[in-house]
Amino acid sequence: MQISEESVKDGSGNKVIETIVSRFERVAAEDPDRVAAVCGTVSQTYGTLNAQANRLAEHLRETGVRTNAFVAIYLDRSPEMLTAILGTLKAGGAYLPIDSKYPAARVLDMLEDARPVAIMTTTSLAAGLSDQFRRLSVAELRLDELLTSEGSTPKPENPQLAATDDDLAYLMYTSGSTGKPKGVMVSHRNVIRLLDQTEQWFHFNSNDVWTMFHSIAFDFSVWEIWGCLLTGGRLVIVPFAVSRSPRDFYSLLSAEQVSVLNQTPSAFSMLVQVEQSTAPAPLSLRLVIFGGEALQYRTLAPWFERHGDTAPQLVNMYGITETTVHVTYRPIKADEAKSVQESLIGVPIPDMQVHLLDAEGKPVAEGEVGELYIGGGGVTHGYLNRPQLNEERFIVDHFAQSPGARLYRSGDLARVRPDGEMVYLGRNDSQVKINGFRIELGEVEAAMAAAPGVQQSCVVVHADGSGNRLAAYFVAAPEIELSARVLGEFFAGRLPTHMRPSSYTRLTDMPLTVNGKLDQAALPMPSMMFVSREREIPQSLSGIEERVARIFEDVLGLLRIGPDDNFFDCGGTSLLLINAHLRLQAQFEMPIPVTIMFECPTVRSLAKRLSNDKPSSSERSVVQQQAQKARGAFARARATKGIAS
Repeated sequence: MQISEESVKDGSGNKVIETIVSRFERVAAEDPDRVAAVCGTVSQTYGTLNAQANRLAEHLRETGVRTNAFVAIYLDRSPEMLTAILGTLKAGGAYLPIDSKYPAARVLDMLEDARPVAIMTTTSLAAGLSDQFRRLSVAELRLDELLTSEGSTPKPENPQLAATDDDLAYLMYTSGSTGKPKGVMVSHRNVIRLLDQTEQWFHFNSNDVWTMFHSIAFDFSVWEIWGCLLTGGRLVIVPFAVSRSPRDFYSLLSAEQVSVLNQTPSAFSMLVQVEQSTAPAPLSLRLVIFGGEALQYRTLAPWFERHGDTAPQLVNMYGITETTVHVTYRPIKADEAKSVQESLIGVPIPDMQVHLLDAEGKPVAEGEVGELYIGGGGVTHGYLNRPQLNEERFIVDHFAQSPGARLYRSGDLARVRPDGEMVYLGRNDSQVKINGFRIELGEVEAAMAAAPGVQQSCVVVHADGSGNRLAAYFVAAPEIELSARVLGEFFAGRLPTHMRPSSYTRLTDMPLTVNGKLDQAALPMPSMMFVSREREIPQSLSGIEERVARIFEDVLGLLRIGPDDNFFDCGGTSLLLINAHLRLQAQFEMPIPVTIMFECPTVRSLAKRLSNDKPSSSERSVVQQQAQKARGAFARARATKGIAS
């Protein structure tokens, strides 16, 4: 049954406008003993989550949190993270999600812009906050201490609602073209109507099991968290290490009987690879919902061959942070994996409108390319502290009958086919999407320009067999020695992993057009420019190091890898990680946890770790079978994608 604003009434029959908090409290009251969230062996019921959030809200109000005040959430993935978010909303505030793995410089940029009343973190994470942060005079609340201190007893009684549906629920930062991230202000109403307007398609209910796979700093998490908790489902919080191991994540999906899975196409393609290389455990999925980046339908063919197209149903959704996660809906059929060559994005959500306009703001004809302008209930309050940008991007909706309606100018291009299908064509500016994350190339270029010794630079998107990557080009003085390792270390302190270039190519000068602009078409193919490629590999390389180096070279497409070269600094991505992991297990015929590759990312450190881990005979037998399947998978991959075997 759909729960909408029209169907929720008070004792006098008057319509009640709901917030995230009021909807959650009603769901929690229906069955407080039902499990709301689970992370590993730790679980939390709806009643406990609600009561802990009530107590936390009381403390936040004492701290000074009021309606529309920002509270930064700087926590690792856990049920306590949900307590922090819900407690913030119950206090009337809006949560500012910050990925705990973001570099200190980016965290500081967000905090300086938002000026939150408080930041919720833990004792261990607080140690990593810089002295610059402490000069911002933000109240530092350590959640691990708050939840265990005297007076922290959960409070069953709900506080009086402190926010209306038009007040802010969260502030989500996206990449900024000026070199600084920009915050999008999203209301309770924006989120509630998203669930109400899509209920006719998805019918989410208390029997559903969801995953919280994505970072809370990525707006797909809004759909995962509230899509689950506001419909009574069970939310499986995926540990970071598991989210980076497709094999372990697949096992989790099976063990937890997940029914609703939300994925970027890049992440889902790795699950497809797992199925092709192993005998996977049975799944309980009824829905797989794509978003975050363009979907190429042909990549789904292996999945459809195994599962068909009804159990689960696969759905493609186009969306933007500024219009609250999702804008369009399109179910996918199995035969389309072979027949559809374009990224079809479907029809607008019922309360959303999509217009394709030309450079003068006029509708384009059928088949012509236009920019996507989005209107309707999902359009958010705009950017924080960016009045000029708000004027440029959130414009008057002349197509709407209601006064004050606005359109969001997306910067995305599309066209409509004769059959009415809408085709997504990509960006019309320097903004790109890689692995679901929206990235302004200007922000990466600003960091590149600040690198010591760099005189000129540019960053472009380079597509290869493993997907899109950021490729950096730069000019430096002849006497300056710059390696990818040096540049990688520079970026590591300034940009999140998904925004760092995968390659660095040094040029004597930048190619220009006749108009004096950068001639991207004249840029050479990216090179990794590693120091180890400029010298012979040391003869002291051990046998195990040699084998690991060869796997790194094949997967990364490099000529030579040295013992101290880092897999991720050499251009390793999440997609390439699964290839390297499978290759290592096939080569060494032993179980290798994917976390080892994060702990030991260089050839030397990984070889040393592998030499110390001796598998038992039973483990070796199992892995030998897996290795045989893995070799077959790579043979198929080599034939279709050009992956070296």
